[in-house]
Amino acid sequence: MAASRRRRRGVTTIAATVAAAALTAGLTTGCDAVNKALDCVQTADSIADSVTDLQQAVENASDDPTQLDASLAAIDKNLDKIGDKTDNADVNKAVDDLNKAVANVRASIKNGDNTPDVSPVTDAAGELTKVCTS
Repeated sequence: MAASRRRRRGVTTIAATVAAAALTAGLTTGCDAVNKALDCVQTADSIADSVTDLQQAVENASDDPTQLDASLAAIDKNLDKIGDKTDNADVNKAVDDLNKAVANVRASIKNGDNTPDVSPVTDAAGELTKVCTS
């Protein structure tokens, strides 16, 4: 009888340990998803700030044309961050669209346009923010 109780206690202990490990793994996975989403939102917010800086840089391009490049570089840096942290297809598409919009602004500047249309950048940044918060 005592051996039977010890065996049951051992099985119960093992079952409890396995259950705790599964629960911990589930919580860790859940936290990872929450952390990724939070990173996405924070990075999208930083990109939104950079887009605002870009809009102001376009308005002040005659005063300081280097601000355009600095704003675009800040967006690029944040896009790299968010692209590295997600495997979400919608986020990746929004990042790709924003990268294309930034590349188009760079091409316009390179071709001599000191006041390029940044509305595609603004639209793509808005889409990224929407995807990160949905």
